Amino acid sequence: MTTVTRPKVFGTGLIALDLVISLNLGTPIRSWAGGTCGNVLSILAYLGWDAYPVSRMNSDVASDHVRADMKRWGVHLDWANCVPTTNTPMVVQEIRRRRDGRSHHRFSWSCPSCGTCLPPYKAITVDAVERVKPALVDASVFFLDRLSRGALALAAEASARGALVVFEPSNKSTNKLMAEALTLSHIVKYANDRHSFIRSVMANGSAALLEVQTLGEKGLKYRHRLGRGISDWMYLEAVTAPQLTDACGSGDWCTAGLIAKATIGGQEGLRCAGARGVRAALRYGQALAAWNCGFEGARGGMYAVSRQAFKSQITSLLNGQFDSTHNARVKNIAAQVVTCPACTPGPPGPH
Repeated sequence: MTTVTRPKVFGTGLIALDLVISLNLGTPIRSWAGGTCGNVLSILAYLGWDAYPVSRMNSDVASDHVRADMKRWGVHLDWANCVPTTNTPMVVQEIRRRRDGRSHHRFSWSCPSCGTCLPPYKAITVDAVERVKPALVDASVFFLDRLSRGALALAAEASARGALVVFEPSNKSTNKLMAEALTLSHIVKYANDRHSFIRSVMANGSAALLEVQTLGEKGLKYRHRLGRGISDWMYLEAVTAPQLTDACGSGDWCTAGLIAKATIGGQEGLRCAGARGVRAALRYGQALAAWNCGFEGARGGMYAVSRQAFKSQITSLLNGQFDSTHNARVKNIAAQVVTCPACTPGPPGPH
């Protein structure tokens, strides 16, 4: 009997507990694993990858919720509790409606009950790096979205073993760390509003094979170094979302789709995919992003439809045929209210 080997991805960065406040006031606050890194790894596990987060979760309620949610989707937690452990970050996502009737989301890093700042992100330490290194031997991809000395050390080790490094900068970092990250990374993907602090991705001496700049509802543009020299910028219009309920997390779905379709086999896998494979992978990622817009929360669709329905709907989107609304209720309403460490147990305040 032939054993099917699943591609493997490691990642470190923002792994948080998302507290999603629905547009519908009667809906209880829902809690899911989130953060850019947490979403990308959970989605890749959903798409059939072996995903390994490298983080510092402890035994607080938020950590327990994140681990349980990730485990539900098959994420491996071998390296999720690297010492020294710390409280898991919490992010409040409130969905609102604009005057024009369209929905949008707002993030908050303070408790909706008491106003106290929620636990912040803390990077892995260099000590954790030494323990994780041996596990990177057959990884296809290493993903990072927050820079630290430990994250870059792991990325460098993974790259040396043939893994493809995917960097999605979430905020401005020190010039030294950013320069090092851009030197190490093979794929750099960022939103156009962060373009001001992303420079020299394709500079001489960098490892970059693909640069992707997302443009929101206008689509994305990209250039690559998979042929002779650096290509011109190329554009892909966005896939039309069947329903715009909430766009939160759509960029993470696009990233996961790109990784899933173009990077199996690491650095050599991307080179073998070539320009045509990259374009198809980006289009697949855009279809995932459009599908995600039909649900509240960064990964709400994963809880609302079956995997079979998901695959069918993505195929229809890629064929330009799926134009009905998702109209599916998210099933995993949190039974337990998650409060911040400063709160006494009790329900959160009003929306």
